[in-house]
Amino acid sequence: MRVLVLGGDGYLGWPTALHLSDAGHEVAVLDNFARRQYDHEMGVQSLVPIEPLQVRLDAWAEVSGKRLPSYVGDLCDAEFVNATLREFEPDSIVHFAEQRSAPYSMIDRKHAVYTQQNNVVGTLNLLFAIAEINPDIHLVKLGTMGEYGTPNIDIEEGWLEVEHNGRKDRMLYPKKPGSFYHLSKVHDSHNMEFSCRIWGLRATDLNQGVVYGQETPQTARDPRLATRFDYDAIFGTVLNRFVIQSVLGHPLTVYGAGGQTRGMIDIRDTAECIRLAVENPAERGEFRVFNQITEWMSVAEIAKTVANLSPRPVEVENLTNPRVEEVSHYYNVVHTGLPALGLEPHLLSDTLIQSLFGIAEEYASRVDLAAMRPTVQWRSTASKMRS
Repeated sequence: MRVLVLGGDGYLGWPTALHLSDAGHEVAVLDNFARRQYDHEMGVQSLVPIEPLQVRLDAWAEVSGKRLPSYVGDLCDAEFVNATLREFEPDSIVHFAEQRSAPYSMIDRKHAVYTQQNNVVGTLNLLFAIAEINPDIHLVKLGTMGEYGTPNIDIEEGWLEVEHNGRKDRMLYPKKPGSFYHLSKVHDSHNMEFSCRIWGLRATDLNQGVVYGQETPQTARDPRLATRFDYDAIFGTVLNRFVIQSVLGHPLTVYGAGGQTRGMIDIRDTAECIRLAVENPAERGEFRVFNQITEWMSVAEIAKTVANLSPRPVEVENLTNPRVEEVSHYYNVVHTGLPALGLEPHLLSDTLIQSLFGIAEEYASRVDLAAMRPTVQWRSTASKMRS
């Protein structure tokens, strides 16, 4: 199968492209290198050094014998999108190419507008290109569990059966996102569902939880194939932050009391979920949703897990929560679609022992302690507007 991976230079896009290539698919990658520019803008860097895309592609060709074509350009450029699809002729498109940080989207008006324009317009251009060039292309897009928010009912896989005033209907599950980034993903989902319903496209929306891990069987084959390890307060994950703090013997910084619950998934499982979705495509006219998580924990439970497995004794430091979210909440997620296709998950405790602590130890000299302290306050933009 011919698969085009958008955002193929990114944290998830790169190892997913290698995973698909290793599985026998003809893979091409597309990127505009915006993610690398965000590092320069924010003054941060990946804990693990990452090579330029061309070096990565050359390294993969050396170790696998497979050369991945690359396309450099922006999804917000509709002519570029159309030209790329016409040239590569993909059977499936895997879409990671979006600004994916909630804190980044909440910095100010400029960053909120950029996030929504980049994400929503790029995906719209892609949907129009698929409809025009080949409606049989299967779009596999990375969504987020953050679209749902934290409702006081079970979170179904994308759709909800509703009975109201004696009548029943099936509709998209109601969304309650917590940032302008998560809102952009909601808009994407609605645009995709509309395109499937009206134009007969086929799409799979993968509402993914927090991803952890940095190594896959493919990236481990050569140091030049490494993917990112983000730990800063803008692009990093809470787990990566805890891992680095534990390796350094610093307190684990928990926002608030840590009652917020997060769905989670190992990076190896993310790549495998993409493969399963690609090889088992949605039907024409179908908007399919999978909740892409393997376990869930509260932030306090994540901190406890890291502390219990930490190579050094660590304490927990509770910070004022910069976000606007429930202190604690109900959280029960249906996630049966991907296991039904064959997903066999890795668990957090195993990944911590197998790789994350070792990676943090190896690159501890690159840690910027100041980068881990939260600087973006969810309410600050509104406060600035009123002042």
